[in-house]
Amino acid sequence: MKLTLCMLVKNEEATLPACLGSVKDVVDEIVVLDTGSSERTSDIAKDFGARVYTCEWSNDFAVARNQSLKYATGDWILVLDADEVLVPEVIPQIKEAIQNDRFILINLIRHEVGAAQSPYSLVSRLFRNHPDIYFSHPYHASVDDSIIKILEQEKDRWLVVTLSAVAIKHYGYESKVIASRDKFKIAQQAMEAYLKTHPNDIYTRNKLAALYIEIGQVEQGVELLESTLQAIPNCNYLEYIEPPILYEIHYHLGIAYTRIKKLSKAKNHYRHAIQVQVLPQLKIGAYNNLGSLLLQTGDLTGAKAVYEAVLQIAPNLAIAHYNLGIVHKQKGRFKEAIAAYEKAIQLNPNYAEAYQNLGVVLLKVGSVVESLDAFRKAIAIYEQQQSNVGYQLRQSLTEMGLRV
Repeated sequence: MKLTLCMLVKNEEATLPACLGSVKDVVDEIVVLDTGSSERTSDIAKDFGARVYTCEWSNDFAVARNQSLKYATGDWILVLDADEVLVPEVIPQIKEAIQNDRFILINLIRHEVGAAQSPYSLVSRLFRNHPDIYFSHPYHASVDDSIIKILEQEKDRWLVVTLSAVAIKHYGYESKVIASRDKFKIAQQAMEAYLKTHPNDIYTRNKLAALYIEIGQVEQGVELLESTLQAIPNCNYLEYIEPPILYEIHYHLGIAYTRIKKLSKAKNHYRHAIQVQVLPQLKIGAYNNLGSLLLQTGDLTGAKAVYEAVLQIAPNLAIAHYNLGIVHKQKGRFKEAIAAYEKAIQLNPNYAEAYQNLGVVLLKVGSVVESLDAFRKAIAIYEQQQSNVGYQLRQSLTEMGLRV
């Protein structure tokens, strides 16, 4: 089976080499659609053997992605963005999966690098080069709607599956590349315009509501999500696509109600999210946020159970060990807290908060020298991150008579 990579690019010379380097020995052809680069993006793509085309950007990702599909000649299509890389360990699974003559869509797990609380998402980025598969939605464009239509017509012919291993690493959630307010505004306008002509589109309603919450229009986001939640039983989303959207709606409502201090409602929505039948990795955000609320409201036993559940899903998730350390510290179980913080640091050597809390607990048990060493490392990392917390921590320790 021939595999084609389809990409949209615009001024991606910094990230494109890593992306294309991760797939150069996997795909049979590379199709790059440049939407207006003013630097070396196209030249870099050509250096990797890509066929580069151009199009005028219309503020609609679906239109551009569909244009790129027209140039693909492979039996299967893989879609990546320039700030993503394919994980090498998943390549054998991909090669095996695309040989199955019943698979039409293969969902991939994406690691959102830098999104500590909710580090995984599910993306529909590997699918057959089928004449009836196309992208829809101007922002967060997806092929899911077209897949639904195909399955409604040929339900016994095709299968949608999900690979179990992480397939993509996405670096767009790192703080230095988070979308600007202007991009938020453009996305908001595009999705609001789309909903005027597609008012019952569950997918876009969910994504727009999440954006409202992100930019501080929390009440507006809650109203849209609550009305969307009521509409789901009557929508035409099939079982294999509805659960991830249902999970996201409850998850975003949990975030929204936390922001407006309605903590009981927030807890309920996180619990509903956890109960949705989706991949366990996708639930980590709801688990972590629920644990934080339980911790905040004094339910240490409940918080401990939640964080332990996260570690069952992702044993090497640094923030889960860190959160468990906080629970142990508040319970007065200092030995366990120290072990948890040290594990978090082992997994993430630049974890300033873990070093800081480790310093606090070591000081409580009388290990002053080790405590000061942990505090110094925390301060150094904070200063490297240009965070005021480092200065504040140094001042506090100085006032306590401790020299760091």
